[in-house]
Amino acid sequence: MIETGRDAVAVDESHAFEAAACLFHGFSDPSRLTILRHLALGEHRVVDLTEHLGLAQSTVSKHLACLRDCGLVSSRPQGRASVFSLNHPEALMDLLAAAERLLALTGDAVTLCPTFGIAAAGTDQVTA
Repeated sequence: MIETGRDAVAVDESHAFEAAACLFHGFSDPSRLTILRHLALGEHRVVDLTEHLGLAQSTVSKHLACLRDCGLVSSRPQGRASVFSLNHPEALMDLLAAAERLLALTGDAVTLCPTFGIAAAGTDQVTA
């Protein structure tokens, strides 16, 4: 079945929203945001990130895999290690700056959200 007109626009818009939700899921963990901010300083190996951020190697690797799957980071081999870098550093920094502006405008409202706020962090949230 071929969709035309308004139906095609609705499908395109729906797909765009699904893609945006998947992208924002990549930002949904504080550790992933910390890794992204650190990679904004330049390329790093997993061992460097674990050392600098105080996270377990398995945690860093899991989060880097999620970020890679979202298209936010890439890696290249260097000896026996992989070196990770941001794919689109300027766009990422623009998005994070916009998020900081929005957070400044909403104040504590987002942290008080019963579904995704700080108090909900100890509940059954699904994370990647």
